Amino acid sequence: MRRESFDDIYLDLSKQPGKCRLAESGLGWKPAGGQTFTLDKADMTSAQWSRAARGHELKIYARQAGVVQLDGFRQDDYNTVQKCFKVWYGHELVQKEHALRGWNWGKGEMGRNELTFNVRNQPAFEIPYTEISNTNLAGKNEVAVEFSLPSNEEDTGTNGHLGGARAKGKKMGGAVDQLTEMRFYIPGTEMRKNKKKSGDEDGSDADEGGAENEENAANLFYEALMDKAEIGEVAGDTYATFLDILHLTPRGRFDIDLYEKSFRLRGKTYDYKISYDSAKRFFILPKPDDMHQLLCIGLDPPLRQGQTRYPFIVMQFKRDEEVNIELNMTEEDLKNKYAGKLQARYEQPIGTVIAKIFHGLTNKKLFQPSHDFSSHHQQSGVKCSIKANEGHLYCLDRAFLFVPKPATYISFDHISVITMSRVGGAVSASRTFDITVTLKNGAGEHQFSNINREEQVPLENFFKIKNLKTKNEMDVDNAMLAAALSGNPDLASSDEEEEVVGAARGSGGEDEDESVDEDFQADSDSDVAEEFDSDAKSEGSGSDEEMEDAPGGGAGGGSDGEDTAAMVERPKKKAKTGK
Repeated sequence: MRRESFDDIYLDLSKQPGKCRLAESGLGWKPAGGQTFTLDKADMTSAQWSRAARGHELKIYARQAGVVQLDGFRQDDYNTVQKCFKVWYGHELVQKEHALRGWNWGKGEMGRNELTFNVRNQPAFEIPYTEISNTNLAGKNEVAVEFSLPSNEEDTGTNGHLGGARAKGKKMGGAVDQLTEMRFYIPGTEMRKNKKKSGDEDGSDADEGGAENEENAANLFYEALMDKAEIGEVAGDTYATFLDILHLTPRGRFDIDLYEKSFRLRGKTYDYKISYDSAKRFFILPKPDDMHQLLCIGLDPPLRQGQTRYPFIVMQFKRDEEVNIELNMTEEDLKNKYAGKLQARYEQPIGTVIAKIFHGLTNKKLFQPSHDFSSHHQQSGVKCSIKANEGHLYCLDRAFLFVPKPATYISFDHISVITMSRVGGAVSASRTFDITVTLKNGAGEHQFSNINREEQVPLENFFKIKNLKTKNEMDVDNAMLAAALSGNPDLASSDEEEEVVGAARGSGGEDEDESVDEDFQADSDSDVAEEFDSDAKSEGSGSDEEMEDAPGGGAGGGSDGEDTAAMVERPKKKAKTGK
């Protein structure tokens, strides 16, 4: 049997090279200590030769395997490879020169297996459809194309016994840096040809009478790419569809299509196709307003919308809104594939129905709030905030979950200590408190603030039940407050803040309020003017010593004096200009 062998050849961007052999029956590639990849000659449709990253590349288009890339050939190998393809496989090896002009404008051409971007009829780059995970209309004339990401460092399809990339969307995972998104700006309009209806007898006049519609070119490109990359309805028959579902994260209303192995979110601007393998956790949570319930789906890898990542999808439903739906599924599938997990018909609140269908299709547990916790108002969630974002903190059996934004999941196993403290002024501190969750091994911390003081006891009891290490700094604050109220002279004498406030007010006696009122009610305009002029003079000199001697001096007092001086000087300048 005749064959040709080539060493140091890389298959589909693999990390390790292997040996490539061309024989009369087909092609084979084997890395050191890995499995052999074979391609039968009957599966080949065409082939091309071009310059690539590691030398020269042999790209083969196959019926079943799609695009097969073999990189690392030398220029001298071209004649040998060309004869093999022509004599053994019956295909011409076409030489392709890539565009090297550096232009970022050209024409997109959608072939059978990949999207090609051509500049002056030369390919600048090609994108296999298998590497595209999603596409969205990012604007009126802009289409965003997102590429498949590995779930972890080892999930590249180019490691271990596989050698080269075998799985869909894993070719670029073996590189150090990976392209995650690309955007195409497509201006103008194009003519869309309407498909002839089955009832039409005469198709000769199809071009007349509105047979072609003028549409946005970006929309046509987006729809064609959705179809080629098998994103959306082509994923299979829809088992169930729910329209106009409110999503808190990412914000908006989406239609939900449930398929056998994935589900799809269809919005006005963005469209997502999510595999059930990426959905790691499901949470069904009652909202404390007694009107809504939340369905949270934890994703890994996260959902991406431009530069923003969403590790959780948060949906909101009305508790009293019921739905009557029948699954688009045969009785055989219900009995064989989903025995006892799905029903043929549902008539329940919509949030419960969607959660049960997700549970049946994915066979993953639905987590609910812990029965060991009940808030002061007999609710499952506690109102609080992360920085400026308000939400609710739910106590689960093995973790904390804050929703809706930013959705934060903290497992009890990763918690080092929980610190309860009061932050803010005297009034706010008496009504609310903060919780700081410190993680183990220096992994950071999460702070939940503005929690109602009434929730302190329920939370402390829950922490004790779950054996979580707790540090209560509010006990120290309470002891100091009690000592101050009881007239402790030591504490009163050390209260520097009170002395500073008194000095700032200009208090000269025991009764501060009376002295302040007398100054404030002075009727003499000259007295007021002298007071402001003296302040302006001391601040205008810019001397640090004068700033320290001024009432309420320091960083805070100096800034106030500058503002006062500016307010006094500006009217004087305007008056001079007017004269």
